Amino acid sequence: MSSMSSVFATVAYTPPDAIFELTKAYQADPDPRKVNLGQGTYRDGHGNPWVLPAVEAAKDIIKNCDHEYLPILGHPQFRKLVTELVFRKDSSAIRDGRVASCQALSGTGALHVAGMMLRRALGHDRTVYITNPSWSNHRQVFESVAFSVREFDYASRDGIDMESLLRALNEADPMSIFVLHASAHNPTGWDPSPEQWRQIGAIMKERQLFPLFDAAYLGLTSGDYDQDAYAIRYFAEELDLEMGVCISFAKSMGLYGERTGLCAFVSRHHKVASNVESNLAQLIRGEISNPPAFGARIVTAILADDGLSSQWRSDLTTMSSRIAGMRNQLFDELTTLGTPGDWTRITQQKGMFCVLGLTPEQVHLLKETHHMYMAESSRVSIAGLNEGNVRYVAECIHQVVCRTGE
Repeated sequence: MSSMSSVFATVAYTPPDAIFELTKAYQADPDPRKVNLGQGTYRDGHGNPWVLPAVEAAKDIIKNCDHEYLPILGHPQFRKLVTELVFRKDSSAIRDGRVASCQALSGTGALHVAGMMLRRALGHDRTVYITNPSWSNHRQVFESVAFSVREFDYASRDGIDMESLLRALNEADPMSIFVLHASAHNPTGWDPSPEQWRQIGAIMKERQLFPLFDAAYLGLTSGDYDQDAYAIRYFAEELDLEMGVCISFAKSMGLYGERTGLCAFVSRHHKVASNVESNLAQLIRGEISNPPAFGARIVTAILADDGLSSQWRSDLTTMSSRIAGMRNQLFDELTTLGTPGDWTRITQQKGMFCVLGLTPEQVHLLKETHHMYMAESSRVSIAGLNEGNVRYVAECIHQVVCRTGE
């Protein structure tokens, strides 16, 4: 190697993450009319970040805590309370000691740990199936731990493409891993009905497929945590399946920057769960050595206190109701304007996101002409809408759609 060459000479430039770049461009835009519909973070009715009242109260409770290390697997009470929240305290999986868990760096960290654990359990020659479209990080996370990732078409114009989904389930090799969005599918907002979940679960059980739930929006989708956790509990209790669940409190408690999550596996026996948990501890030790404490303490303070838990469920209703209200208002505005196209999807889809069905050209025009920022797929974060901008957004969409003749 010459003295002028670099160790990193073969490393190619990697383009930046599209959504974070969109936020950067939005922040640099001086126009007062600008609207950010890109990043999936909850905003209040004035477009500002919102610290949940339950979180404010919990911070007050833990303000005098120390800053010592947690155990490698994470805050013990956090793990216990979150597991009970997700699966239900009286679930047979918890009663029988069949749940292995570890604290993780929010949803992404939970998925990565789950990927490492499944790679260790199943080897590298298994395939991870993800929806098309899916959250942009899914492919990257599982390819980073050397899994082969395949996509199956998930959405049609009117909802879930069940034909494609069932075909993927029926054609996959046994012990293939399917990443399932527990609720508020990102980015489409189309969720299976309970009947469709039962159909999916029956095939997964029959064909020995492994479900891995990405559960980033539990409680925020409908405002009811139990309703949003339906598929997870059905697969664990009724179908008695081994499975993984990746939990995040970024959205449901607004703890975006605290990176607070849980990775949990339901296994066949208590002894298997114990072995899995010992491996999770080893993986965490090698990855981050020790998980961050602050967010876990906040979650624990809320879930351990009946009053704060009640407040949190009220906060979830506040957020989900505002998002649902904005969906209805955007639909009403577009309908009143007579905007060409079928906009019923806006009110039919669930959760924080909605894919509007605009072309990349229309998305580009909205950004350049009207200072409106959204993903190229026309996925919008409904939480970015409020009383002050929803009419402007509808009018701009109307103008662009009419102008491009779509």
